[in-house]
Amino acid sequence: MSEIIGSVSDSDPVLKEFKRDDRKGVQKLLLQVERARMKRVKELEEFKVLTQYENNLRLQGFKLIAGIDEVGRGPLAGPVVTAAVILPVDFYLAGLNDSKKISESKREEYHDYIQEHAVSIGIGMVHANEIDSINIYEATKKAMNEAVANLPMHPEYLLIDAMKIDSPYPSQSIIKGDSKSISIAAASIIAKVTRDRMMKEHAGKYPGYGFEKNAGYGTKEHLNGLKKHGVTPLHRKSFAPVKELL
Repeated sequence: MSEIIGSVSDSDPVLKEFKRDDRKGVQKLLLQVERARMKRVKELEEFKVLTQYENNLRLQGFKLIAGIDEVGRGPLAGPVVTAAVILPVDFYLAGLNDSKKISESKREEYHDYIQEHAVSIGIGMVHANEIDSINIYEATKKAMNEAVANLPMHPEYLLIDAMKIDSPYPSQSIIKGDSKSISIAAASIIAKVTRDRMMKEHAGKYPGYGFEKNAGYGTKEHLNGLKKHGVTPLHRKSFAPVKELL
């Protein structure tokens, strides 16, 4: 019965008939249907908010709008990774938001969906030795420019999360953009999953730091690993407490 109810619309006569049925089991299923409906309504409303920047730019004539975001500015080890993502006009993915607020399994699912449906995706990254050389802020800007350059299709406009970069394309910096722009939110997912997968691979080469779980951030396990095993080529030697161990 739950399959039947779940497949009908709110105006379906079958659902109206079930609403007149006072059996507890039927009423319980109806409550589940209503909760699912409210969830869909909320997701659609949130998605509409997330597309406001893109919709306004399309009204101005821009079609290829790239959202840009980074991940990995704070870790003690690993690269800073950026993504630039151009989405189609009809793109829809319920629940898409800031990658940090989504579970790992959901991020993986969203990552694959975005990869399949995006118009264009570019990845950029700057590794630890260069981060030490030019500082993390400059490294992030460089990685963002690299992500834009690696887009198979040239964008017409850039929406960037909380950063400003020198670019030949018109752009806009949006504070907390990953929760305000669908393109930036998609980029945050691509960047996060790309970096997490990379750090899991590094965990096999450099065991004892917990990279597969902490992605290079300064967790207790990571700090204990630094004390026990020392500094690896992945570590940012300009970052405390790594530089104190050199």
